[in-house]
Amino acid sequence: MESQEPKVTSSPLMPLMYSNRVVLKTILEGSDGEMVSDGKTVVIGGWVKSSKEVKKEPMPSTPAAADALPASPGPKDVSCVEILQSRIPFFRTIIRVLGGSASSPAVREKLESLIPKPPPPSTFFLQINDGSCVSNLQVVIDSAITPVSAGQILPAGTCILAQGVLEKTSVHGKRTVELKVEKMLHVGTVEQDKYLLSRKRLPLDSLRDYSHFRPRTTTVASVTRIRSALDFATHTFFQNHGFLHVQVPIITTIDSEGFSEKFQVTTLLGKTSKEEQVGVNDECVSLETVKATIKEKSSVVKQLKRSDSNREAFVAALQDLRKTNELAQQIEAREKSKPVTAVKPDLVKFNEDFFGRQSYLTVSGRLHLESYACALGHVYSFGPRFRADKTVSAKHLAEIWTVEVEMAFSQLEDAMKCAEDYFKFLCRWILDNCSEDMKFVSKRIDKTVTHRLEYMISSSHEKITYREAVEILGKVTDKAFETQLQWGVPLTVEHLSYLADEHYRRPVIIYDYPKVVKPFFVRLNDDGKTVAAFELVVPKIGTVITGSQNEERFDMLNTRIKEFDLSRDQYEWYLDLRRHGTVKHSGFSLGFDLMVLLTTGLTDVRDVIPFPRSHDKTNN
Repeated sequence: MESQEPKVTSSPLMPLMYSNRVVLKTILEGSDGEMVSDGKTVVIGGWVKSSKEVKKEPMPSTPAAADALPASPGPKDVSCVEILQSRIPFFRTIIRVLGGSASSPAVREKLESLIPKPPPPSTFFLQINDGSCVSNLQVVIDSAITPVSAGQILPAGTCILAQGVLEKTSVHGKRTVELKVEKMLHVGTVEQDKYLLSRKRLPLDSLRDYSHFRPRTTTVASVTRIRSALDFATHTFFQNHGFLHVQVPIITTIDSEGFSEKFQVTTLLGKTSKEEQVGVNDECVSLETVKATIKEKSSVVKQLKRSDSNREAFVAALQDLRKTNELAQQIEAREKSKPVTAVKPDLVKFNEDFFGRQSYLTVSGRLHLESYACALGHVYSFGPRFRADKTVSAKHLAEIWTVEVEMAFSQLEDAMKCAEDYFKFLCRWILDNCSEDMKFVSKRIDKTVTHRLEYMISSSHEKITYREAVEILGKVTDKAFETQLQWGVPLTVEHLSYLADEHYRRPVIIYDYPKVVKPFFVRLNDDGKTVAAFELVVPKIGTVITGSQNEERFDMLNTRIKEFDLSRDQYEWYLDLRRHGTVKHSGFSLGFDLMVLLTTGLTDVRDVIPFPRSHDKTNN
């Protein structure tokens, strides 16, 4: 089945159903074909990417022509300038009456200067983009026809809604299309000196603090369209293969892996008992304020000491500084004696919390997804997952988007095959449906990205066990790894990178990991040392998919829960799935944001998430 994204409009140049305008994609992608009708009147909207003004030479006019009233063809919307211009003959008549032949030339010149002169006519050329495609539409505005000022319409970021006529033209020998504006319907101005994107070519890392403006850049707009296409492709793949989409909870009471850093959900913060608040003076000056004052007063003392001109002022300032230092010491001592108000699990009564027990933001939804797989067969979920990991990395964030899959009557080999097919489907979908955006990222970001995706689609994925991976890495002599490798140690980023980028130079599936490095729910192999888990590792990115066959045997799962020292009560519902109608099942998780990185050629996950959340970074 060929992958085809749904069209924005059902027929060429038809307005959007919920917005009376034509999207630029339908105009520009058909500009060299049959879609664009020369001379067709349309309404378009978008934001100015760049602009220029070409001033016209004023046409000389004879007095007779100037005095003649223009013929009115019928009712017409006119501006104040046009009204004043139409009264010019009237003003000239007044001048002739008052001035006469004997009138002073100076008086006549002064009266002539009172006549309002229209601004010199200009033609504005705007490059407009509405976010539907990479290309911009050239919009031509004649100020004599559509009265607008340069300061109003030219700045980058200005939003316009305009009605005009499409005309085919040729630029540098290439056929294209432009819009000749007949009427301006809306102008959203910008404060040019304060608008971030008024500056050219801002680096991506500087835009991370302004995520509300990032989509207006060509790069982030392309990344967003590719991300949207991957989202749609995900649902298409699983719906076409009989999977049901299930929404799993974001708030949970369990650790889905057994060793995760979790965000706790509570309403108890700041709520202290009356006994805890005794002796605390809320009106005290903060220690930070006093320290800042000490710094200022110290500076004053130093200045007075150097000048040596006013001994009395120096002594007074020195005494004031000593008193402020004493105040700082008192506040610091009081701060140390204050009761601890931070929420600690061993001190807080979680039965008084909102949910009545400890709750967290979910790390993974696979355990909840199993409940539906063990009733409905094949299911998948797609949503945000959270890890309170302070690691600073180009591929880790506190909030990540994940596609999770669970399949009943399925074993490890089935999960690996499904993961490989899904991965290749995503790569093919992007190449088939995002050709213009892929041309842009190939030109601006990574010239090899398209070739790399093609190769991943056509090549078979190498499958090796964890033990084989350790043996290969142990034989490497021309590269020193930071982490000493031995059996039972997790493979690091540099280990995985070497296998995918240098040794095999294609995607690699590594399976049968030691049980100590994988979650408690993964099925134990017959050797008692390894579990039925796998990772799909791809060049330049690393691990994109992790998966496993899950433990369906009650006794084995119960033992693993004890080994991880997890609360049996919290996982009683999960054990119920093994008590009643247990079945072999497997699944996997795809890091959606990493998949966007792979298809765009970018290197930092913060640049492919609309609103990235990381340690010390939540801007809006």
